[in-house]
Amino acid sequence: MSNIRTRRTIRKYKTDVVTEDLLNQLLSDASRTQTMGNLQLYSVIVTRDEEMKRKLSPAHFNQPMVKEAPVVLTICADFRRTTLWCKNRQADPGYNNFLSFINAASDALLFTQTFCNLAEEAGLGCCYLGTTVYMPQMIIDILKLPELVIPIATITVGWPDECPPLSDRLSVEAFIHDETYQDYTPERIDKFYMEKESLPENQEFVRINGKETLAQVFTDCRYTRRDNIAMSKGLIEVLRKQGFLSPDEP
Repeated sequence: MSNIRTRRTIRKYKTDVVTEDLLNQLLSDASRTQTMGNLQLYSVIVTRDEEMKRKLSPAHFNQPMVKEAPVVLTICADFRRTTLWCKNRQADPGYNNFLSFINAASDALLFTQTFCNLAEEAGLGCCYLGTTVYMPQMIIDILKLPELVIPIATITVGWPDECPPLSDRLSVEAFIHDETYQDYTPERIDKFYMEKESLPENQEFVRINGKETLAQVFTDCRYTRRDNIAMSKGLIEVLRKQGFLSPDEP
């Protein structure tokens, strides 16, 4: 059992089964998290089937935990259920727009984080896959997601088979702003990032990528301008196809 101060991202799992009863209880408990208007603007696709995990793997750059974890959860921003409820109750829904996507995406991420906290407290290990919004159309096609449903987060879940070291975090001083936003001077940047940049594992990260600074690894290798622009275009196209950008919006 872990707490937030000792939580670790788990990418290797035992073959032990995560029972349906346990998973459903955790998902049910997570639904007590905050939600806009008490609408619960999310849905969760549970993937246990090996063939389905194999199909999902390329959408997550073939990271091995997608196929190896006992359970893969795809958490979706979902305004479809609410929209159909409204239509079936003589109400006129107006949720095919970008604001509604943001509201549903926020709901989905709140649910995701609450689930992870509860799962880890129960002894399970989780890995959050940021790749979900990189190639959402592939996930939409595989999981047969209808209009007004878009994948937001993917979590691999299982009993841990590793205990990796804690990853570094910036100090609280780096992100807390009293009363108004205090912009970052070069001196403050140096102060807040010095420890991260001096860690041996991050210095090795710089070396193996052939860069001069840790920041260059992120800008030139991991999250490049070209990739960000291309994937942004893909996400906007998905928003249009899934009905979250109405004809009235630019």
